Amino acid sequence: MKNKILEKLQNSGGYVSGQELCELLGVSRTAVWKNIQALKNEGYVIEGVNNKGYRLVSEPDVMSEEKISKYLETRTFARKLYYYDETDSTNTRAKIVGETDCVHGALFVANEQTAGKGRRGHSWNSDKGTTISMSYLLKPDIDISCVSRITLVSAVALARAFSKVDGVKPQIKWPNDVLSDGKKLVGILTEMSSEGTDISYVVVGIGINVYNRSFPEDIADKATSILLENGKGCDRSWFIAQVSNEFEKLYDEFIKNKDLGFLVDEYNSYLVNRDKQVYIIEGDKKTEYTALGLSKDGGLLVRDADGEVHDIISGEVSVRGIYGYV
Repeated sequence: MKNKILEKLQNSGGYVSGQELCELLGVSRTAVWKNIQALKNEGYVIEGVNNKGYRLVSEPDVMSEEKISKYLETRTFARKLYYYDETDSTNTRAKIVGETDCVHGALFVANEQTAGKGRRGHSWNSDKGTTISMSYLLKPDIDISCVSRITLVSAVALARAFSKVDGVKPQIKWPNDVLSDGKKLVGILTEMSSEGTDISYVVVGIGINVYNRSFPEDIADKATSILLENGKGCDRSWFIAQVSNEFEKLYDEFIKNKDLGFLVDEYNSYLVNRDKQVYIIEGDKKTEYTALGLSKDGGLLVRDADGEVHDIISGEVSVRGIYGYV
């Protein structure tokens, strides 16, 4: 009954009288009211007006395999999809499956993560219904030394997808953060399993802030969400599909080329600290450089005070602006 009421409201485009719903379903007004309340409790915003009836104002952003698939234009990415309303970590789920059934392009999506991980052992905040937590399981035919470049490919895919979202102006902070207006929207964690020099699988984990209204005090000045940027967020299923569509195109090009020469100009167009002074932090050592852009091998090209150019390779290296996060 509840689903029939919802379908009627979705298709009406306006108000539907209580009497019409009673006649449609053959039930009392009290039964209709109870089902309307149940829909409201699920996150549907339904307006009730005397002498007019009920009108569907907005729907909750409920992710589903069906909704994601509707927007997909891929051959393999996200065609095999694992959805969890709650899980520990989508990267963990992907790695477990990767050990026994590595389907290239499989996507693991969670509405909530209880043990999300970030780069260098950091945790990733993922409250129910506010974020996108997803991980791609990949089987790349590349040298093991090139795996870290996949992170950079995924960052551009995300930037392209964000370019389709009203009110978001994507930026990239090398190597694994995507920002808007200098604040972090996305974190990327790439992990790998190998035997010797043979890659068994790669997992690209992506955490996206969508409906977050606030953040813990220690990151409040460095983090943002789509909602905070544009006042409305965006449909998460649609956005997952946009990222998948862009990621597959860029990934295929990367596998063909093996380096990032094809991507350098586009990556640099998003690079937030290009031509700015930055600190390269490695352990206790902090050195000031001018950031120049991405190298075709995935490093960050920087110039020191003597004019010498260095190619900084990702790992346990952090980049910070001399006045803060960027």
